Amino acid sequence: MLASRALRCLLCALSCAWWLPTGTASRLKTPALPIQSEREPVPSKGLAGCSFGGRFYSLEEAWHPDLGEPFGVMHCVQCHCEPQKSRRKVSGKVNCRNIKQDCPTLECDDSVLLPGHCCRTCQKGVVDKKQVDVMLETIEFFHEKGKEDDLHKSYNDRSYLSSEDTGLGESRTDFVALLTGVTDSWLPSSSGVARVRLSLTRTTLTFSVTYQRIGRPSKIAILDSDGTPAFEYKVPKGQTDMICGVWKNLAKPLLRQLQSEQLRISMTTSMGRREEVVGKIIKHRALFAETFSSVLTSEEENAGMGGIALLTLSDSENNLHFILILQGLIRHKDREPVLVPIRVQLMYRQHVLREIRSNITSNDPDFAEVLTDLNSRELFWLSRGQLEISVATEDQDPRQISGFITGRKSCDTIQSVMSSSNALIPGKTGGVGSAIFNLHGNGTLDYQVQVAGLTSDIVGLTIELKPRRRNKRSVLYDLTPEYSRETGQATGSLSRLEARHIHMLLQNELFINVATAHSQEGELRGQIKVLPYSGLEVPRHELPTPLAGHFVSPPVRTGASGHAWVSVDKQCHLHYEIIVAGLSKTEDVTMNAHLHGLAEIGELDDSSTNHKRLLTGFYGSQAQGVLKDMSIELLQHLDQGTAFIQVSTKLNPQGEIRGRVHISNTCKLGAPAEVEEAEFDDLFLNDPEELKKDPNTCFFENQYHAHGSRWTPSYDKCFTCSCQKRTVICDPVICPELTCSRTIQPEDKCCAVCDERRETKDIKAPETVEEHLEGCYFEGDQKMHAPGTTWHPFVPPFGYIKCAVCTCKGSTGEVHCEKVTCPVLTCSHPVRRSPSDCCKECPEEERTPAGLEHTDMMQADGPRYCKFGKNFYQNSDSWHPWVPLVGEMKCINCWCDHGVTKCQRKQCPVMTCSNITRTESSCCPECADQKEEADLMTKTPGKRRTWRQ
Repeated sequence: MLASRALRCLLCALSCAWWLPTGTASRLKTPALPIQSEREPVPSKGLAGCSFGGRFYSLEEAWHPDLGEPFGVMHCVQCHCEPQKSRRKVSGKVNCRNIKQDCPTLECDDSVLLPGHCCRTCQKGVVDKKQVDVMLETIEFFHEKGKEDDLHKSYNDRSYLSSEDTGLGESRTDFVALLTGVTDSWLPSSSGVARVRLSLTRTTLTFSVTYQRIGRPSKIAILDSDGTPAFEYKVPKGQTDMICGVWKNLAKPLLRQLQSEQLRISMTTSMGRREEVVGKIIKHRALFAETFSSVLTSEEENAGMGGIALLTLSDSENNLHFILILQGLIRHKDREPVLVPIRVQLMYRQHVLREIRSNITSNDPDFAEVLTDLNSRELFWLSRGQLEISVATEDQDPRQISGFITGRKSCDTIQSVMSSSNALIPGKTGGVGSAIFNLHGNGTLDYQVQVAGLTSDIVGLTIELKPRRRNKRSVLYDLTPEYSRETGQATGSLSRLEARHIHMLLQNELFINVATAHSQEGELRGQIKVLPYSGLEVPRHELPTPLAGHFVSPPVRTGASGHAWVSVDKQCHLHYEIIVAGLSKTEDVTMNAHLHGLAEIGELDDSSTNHKRLLTGFYGSQAQGVLKDMSIELLQHLDQGTAFIQVSTKLNPQGEIRGRVHISNTCKLGAPAEVEEAEFDDLFLNDPEELKKDPNTCFFENQYHAHGSRWTPSYDKCFTCSCQKRTVICDPVICPELTCSRTIQPEDKCCAVCDERRETKDIKAPETVEEHLEGCYFEGDQKMHAPGTTWHPFVPPFGYIKCAVCTCKGSTGEVHCEKVTCPVLTCSHPVRRSPSDCCKECPEEERTPAGLEHTDMMQADGPRYCKFGKNFYQNSDSWHPWVPLVGEMKCINCWCDHGVTKCQRKQCPVMTCSNITRTESSCCPECADQKEEADLMTKTPGKRRTWRQ
């Protein structure tokens, strides 16, 4: 699916020269039943850039288009997201070009085309310098996570690894900053050193700060490229050495400066002597692999120098890779860079264990190396935070900095949700397990675990590795002795964590397992994951609210579970984070294969639903946000402990999992009227000024409407309008068929409804069924439908699909959609009177393929054409695809199969010879001996043969 989307994008970018602002490519997809609504990728919301093949690219980013199987990566085509400035905003335009013309002319005769390359290279290893320069300029290399061999290569260009390929994908980018004292001022410099780890999610920048040899900072400022403060954070008073903060709603110019490493951070103290440390924010690609770290400081007063070390263990060997980022250690004022000898030592209690001598340049003092084969004692000291790393220069002015190595520190939370779906033998019990962990610098791991809703007594609570074989568990630590049956909790500390296990913990490679008398292998199991700091005011150090099917009324035997952190701030705003695990994607196929939930908060007393509030709709495994306009009643229920959080799905619209929430608060008069700045995950923006800033906002009838919103226009109540990326789509309301004997027509409604005074059991119109607790939730229109009702599905951005009818099957919540069956026509040339009609009618002239519109591809009858590029093909037609700038791809065959384009690469035979070569004109590799014989035959008169592909 993504491959076909990428191919359409490439055809458009190359041949049509379309402008592709954020999200355009996603509209090219034609959904097939069961109908799915395509969601806009999270990273592109509110950011300028280009969408291409389902991925979002920032401005100035370059890439080679990946068309998927069978086409693969087009290494000779490079696409570039070019900024296009207009009066109001900056948008992105995709421009692709063929870079094969940039390949250098080679002087060798034995050139070969290496896999993944566009240009040929000399076979004997003599690589033309011009060729290398061209490749470095035009190709961006990416390496996979887990290749530890890459971790000790040249790090100075910070391009050896891609943090965008780590599972968080495009939604998060990590940065780091090293802060040291200012040396170019007349004031005494500080000896303080601070390390700032920053994470960008859309337009929100969260940061974690650790510091040494400096007092508690009072203010943190982020400076733009001109040195002007763009953001200031007042540090709250506290005793910890960790500072957590968030910068919301970054302006686009500042986002570009952040991505291009033009921003700096300043941190100052106000107590005693005023000190300041500053540093540059850089996008270091090693951050995702880091599991150990160190802040390096100097014993000198007013030193103005320092460093940080990013360290990680190899996945299979006891090799310790590290990268040093140094600042102020080398004081070199000459313009020309010089080599400075340094000595790096690994020490234990002032005893040198390892030593490395090398040279670094004065203008780029970063350094990377690997310490191989750490012995058991070194690994033990590493796990306890007792190893020290020291860096010293060996020039005329020797200087030294050092620091102890500990597990990586940040404001992130180590947590786990245990579900029965994720057990080694999956089941559906309705139980839940929830755990949070805290790793200290001395290797001690504090844990808090809670379990509820199980079918039998707990006999085992363990931290484990991934099983080596099916049902073959690998237990690391046993927490069972600390489990209390009365409280359902286990609280304690592990002081013997090994260095390897600390590495695996911070790489999300450990699991927690709950075994019961009925399920000896485990009834609940969950992966221990690092949850990134979100900036929300939620107490993550406390056990969250467990969410389980056991707590739903009546109880639901589900394999899903979850937990939620909830808090109420001084302004009476509700902050929440919800994590869900174990929702089945294989069984939830009524509408689509995506996980979809509605999280809502309501009273535990089911007799009244007046105070239920929608928190958010979410995909994936987590949702977070802020609810500001809380009612007095709901705040009182939170204070009394009679409120709950519930996550509903399409299979269980009345609730899949639920948990009781008790938050003491003094908001007796309701929420204050103050309005804070919009939260980064607030999905329901109603502020017109904020809507104006969103490039996807629609302006209709003198009102701004958010992307994805729906409303009834004032000019006709029998229409429903929606906003789809600056485009307003209005469709007629399809009224359901009523089975009651007496109906009435409300003045404010389009469709008639049953007269409740006579027909108390009749089904209401779709506009009122949202209040029902029973029924079906349909993703397309995001509404609840009463049992037994039928409707035409609403699929953004296409509107109502009249060729399909969906039915809510009873109280089970199952939605069944099927195509409309068109009547058999006797005329020879039936047509549709309107493009939106599903079935054809008699008698008018038949449409030709050239007249097909986008909506025709979704009709229920008629010939099934295939569209590839700008061309239409009849059923069973075959062709070689043609790509602009590349030409006809004769090694790939495409054919039309009842409206679906299918492509396949030519199958090559298995080569048995040792000397294999490949020419540009051939699809498959050949044996060199046979190729020479073939060339000789074609060059000899009278012996020419015709060689066909």
